[in-house]
Amino acid sequence: MMTKHHSPGKSRDDAREAAICTCFNLRKAARAVTQLYDAALGPSGLRATQFSLVATLGVRGAPTISQLAKAMVMDRTTLTRNLKPLEKQGLVAVVAGEDRRTRHVRLTPSGHEVLTAALPLWRHAQGEIGARLGVARRDRLLVELSATVSAAQEA
Repeated sequence: MMTKHHSPGKSRDDAREAAICTCFNLRKAARAVTQLYDAALGPSGLRATQFSLVATLGVRGAPTISQLAKAMVMDRTTLTRNLKPLEKQGLVAVVAGEDRRTRHVRLTPSGHEVLTAALPLWRHAQGEIGARLGVARRDRLLVELSATVSAAQEA
């Protein structure tokens, strides 16, 4: 069997090309920002990803699993996996909907308490990233990220 040998120059070109990969750079930025928010939210017992779910439920009330998955830009399986620890902690409840196929997710009273306690910690993280980036730059970033989500979903 014949194998292709790449020249060292070709490998460097490939690596440079990979370094400008949109997906790689978005995920790298997401990991760095998540670490900042995780540290700030630590005292609440929530991780940044969990806070996002709890906060979304705080705003949306009791959406169906499908509605919540769409709002979070997650597939239903990933969402269900992310809800399990919150359910075990008694922060969210997954309840039957109008028919057997529909399930709604809602915050429990404990979930509302944790959200209330976590909000000042989240605000601190928001302030930190705003201070580090500059508020105008952060706001432009949010607009660009929203456009990126829309562009990716068009595919």
